[in-house]
Amino acid sequence: MFNTFDENRNEFKPYGLTCELWSPSLMKRPDRHNEIEINYFPEVGITYLFQGRKVIVPPKKLTVFWGLVPHQIIDFKHAKPYYVCTVPFSLFLEWQLAGPFVEGLLKGDIVFEEAEDHSGYDEFLLKNWLNDINGNGSSEVALLEIHARISRMSTSMLSLAKNKHSSIQGSGISHVERIAIFIAQNYSTPIKVSDIGQAVGLHPDHANAIFKKTFGSTLTEYITEERIAHAQRKLVVTDQSITDIVFDCGFNSISRFNAAFLKINSCTPREYRKMFK
Repeated sequence: MFNTFDENRNEFKPYGLTCELWSPSLMKRPDRHNEIEINYFPEVGITYLFQGRKVIVPPKKLTVFWGLVPHQIIDFKHAKPYYVCTVPFSLFLEWQLAGPFVEGLLKGDIVFEEAEDHSGYDEFLLKNWLNDINGNGSSEVALLEIHARISRMSTSMLSLAKNKHSSIQGSGISHVERIAIFIAQNYSTPIKVSDIGQAVGLHPDHANAIFKKTFGSTLTEYITEERIAHAQRKLVVTDQSITDIVFDCGFNSISRFNAAFLKINSCTPREYRKMFK
């Protein structure tokens, strides 16, 4: 079974860490989600509408963009399946990749792999990531490989904005996008709504209102979700004590962390670690 875009899904609903095979379909509306998206078309490319501009995505070239930028399939020649990976935005920022690479993605650039000899290698990797993330291996191994592959792209700066396919002129980053970036970069510190408002130049109440209208959650709820997601990764991939994880993720109270973790995961942090270790 191949995935297709669900036009009834809530805008900005997160996909999380995924690697799946999709079948192209004409999209009646753009998709937006706060993950970094990776596309790979083994045979035939497609045409996206990005921020009101048509972009032809070529086959056999790893393609990376920020999913928060509105993107919509408006044309394709053949319904050949293609790979779609999504990486949570806060996790992507933790990788601390080359500054110009990250800045380009945040401004709406689409990054293509230029080297022709990487095609077979990339398809091999994607097949492994698909199997690992969907239960036949280790999603953490896949994540390490995704990190390494995107790091290679970021350091070589292949086909960034100078690439003829990827020159996307946006109208700048919106206030909501700036808020999402600020939270992703700072959620592990004891930030408050007032800090966010000050960082983006908005009254805290207004920042909270426009964010909730877009993402469906308050700033406080979103910060908590980011912190818990970070804690989940640490519980699975490290032997760090739960107490250390609490404070590393930005919580200043173990009881508040435990309550938030239980509400989101329906289990305690200790039980979660046992399930996935």
